[in-house]
Amino acid sequence: MEFRNLTLLTDLYQLTMMNGYLKENRREETAVFDVFFRQNGMITYSVACGLEQTVDYILNLHFGEEEITYLKSLGIFDDDFLKYLKGFKFTGDVYAVPEGTVVFPGEPILTVKAPVMQAQLVETAILNNINFQTLIATKAAKIRYAAQNDIVMEFGLRRAQAPDAGIYGARAAVIGGCNSTSNVLAGKMFDIPVSGTHAHSWVMNFKDEYTAFKAYADIYPDNALLLVDTYDTLKQGVPNAIRVFKELKQKGYSPKGIRLDSGDLAYLSKKAREMLDEAGFPDTVICASGDLDEYSIYSLKNQGAAINSWGVGTKLITSADMPALGGVYKLSAIMAEGEKVFTPKIKISENIEKITNPGFKNIYRVYDKASGKAEADFIYLRDEKPYDTTNPLVLTHPTERWKTITFDNYELRPLQEDIIKDGKLVYRLPTLKEIKAYTEKELDSFWDEYKRLDKPHVYKVDLSDKLYELKNAMLDEIRSRSMKI
Repeated sequence: MEFRNLTLLTDLYQLTMMNGYLKENRREETAVFDVFFRQNGMITYSVACGLEQTVDYILNLHFGEEEITYLKSLGIFDDDFLKYLKGFKFTGDVYAVPEGTVVFPGEPILTVKAPVMQAQLVETAILNNINFQTLIATKAAKIRYAAQNDIVMEFGLRRAQAPDAGIYGARAAVIGGCNSTSNVLAGKMFDIPVSGTHAHSWVMNFKDEYTAFKAYADIYPDNALLLVDTYDTLKQGVPNAIRVFKELKQKGYSPKGIRLDSGDLAYLSKKAREMLDEAGFPDTVICASGDLDEYSIYSLKNQGAAINSWGVGTKLITSADMPALGGVYKLSAIMAEGEKVFTPKIKISENIEKITNPGFKNIYRVYDKASGKAEADFIYLRDEKPYDTTNPLVLTHPTERWKTITFDNYELRPLQEDIIKDGKLVYRLPTLKEIKAYTEKELDSFWDEYKRLDKPHVYKVDLSDKLYELKNAMLDEIRSRSMKI
C-alpha cells in the first residue's frame, strides 16, 4: 500500500493541548501515559494486538507542508506552534507487552514516556490501533478455543467497517487463532494463508447444480470444496457433490469436501457425513459458515455436529457482542524540566474501576514452576527492588486486602519490553507467523478455567505492596485536601 501520513490521525484536542503546553513553557516536561482497558463485565482476558502498526505510526510522525497548511487554515494555531510542528519528531520511549500476550483489565499493556507534547499527540492513534486489533484478536482466540483443533477461516471482509478494519482485522484474527483469511490484500501484506471456495451465485449461473460443481472441480481439482445448500442440501447438494467427487477420484484427485452455509448445521452435517462416508469419502472436510461465533460453534460441537472446518465472518470482524474494547490512555507520572524524579499522578472517581494506578509501572506474571501455568499477575513500580524468587511471594487483592495468596515454587516474568528508546526502534518486530506461535503458547499457559466461555474463573491481577501504599497515600492526600475546602 502507498505510504499515508497519519500524523493528523488524532483528535483536535490533542493539538490544542500541545499548543497550550507550548504557551505555558512546559514543552520540556516528561510525561508517562499508560494504555489499559477496564473491567466491563464481558471481558475475561484479551490478546494484545496492534503494536506493529503503533510502532510504524510513531516512527513516521511528521508534519509536512500539506498538514501545516491545513492546520493553519483552521485559524486556531499561531505561527509559533506551526513552526514547532514543522520540526516535530518523536524522541521518547515506548514500552509494551509483545503482540499476542494475554492481558487483563487494569494492566498497562503499553506505556509512553516522552516529552509531554509528544506523549499527548500519540494518544488517539495508539488507542485506535490497539483497541480494534486487540478486540478482534481476542474474539478470534475465543472462537479458536470453541473450535478446538478444527480449521478456522476468517471470512469477514465484506462485513467489516471499511477497508482498514477488514485488513487489520484479518491480521488480528490470524494472530488470535484463525488459520487463514479470505482477504487477498491482507494475505499479500502480512503473508497470511488465503482461503475460499465459491458462492451460491456460481451454482445459480449454471443450468443445474451438478454442472456447476463439475465445472468448478475441473478448474480446481485439488481444492474442490463445494457449497451444497443452494437448492436442497441433502436431496441435491450432497448427492451432486458425491457424483463429482467420484469423477475426481477416477482422475486421481482427492476431493476436498463440502460447505454448509444455512439450515440446521448440526443435523445437516451429520447426515452429510453419513452420505460421504458411505460413498467412500471419509476424509472429506465438512465446512460450516453463516453468522457463526464462539457460542454457536461451542453449541454445535456439543451437539455432535460433523463439522471440522469453520468460516467465521461478521461476528468476528465486528466483534458483534462487544464492538469496542474501551481501552484508555491515562497520565500516570510527570517530571518537570530539570528534575530527575517522576511525580506520580492519579485520576480519582466515584467508580472504583476508574481510579487509575499512579507511577511508572510494569507487570509481573507469576508462573508455577511445576506446571508451567500462569497463576497471577501483579503491577509494580519500576523503581522497586528486584524480587527474590527464592523467598515466598505473597500477593494481596488490590482492594480487598484481607484476601492473599502465597507462592513458593514460582517464576516471575516481566511482561512489558523496551520497544522504542529515544525515538529509535530497539525491538525486533516479529513476523506474523512468530506472533501467532507466541499467542498459542501464551494461551496454552493458562488453565482452561480462565478461558472457558461460560462463567470463567477470575484471574488474579494484584498490586505490589509499594504501589498499593503509594496509591492509597495519594487518595488520602486528595481526600484530606477536599475536606479542607
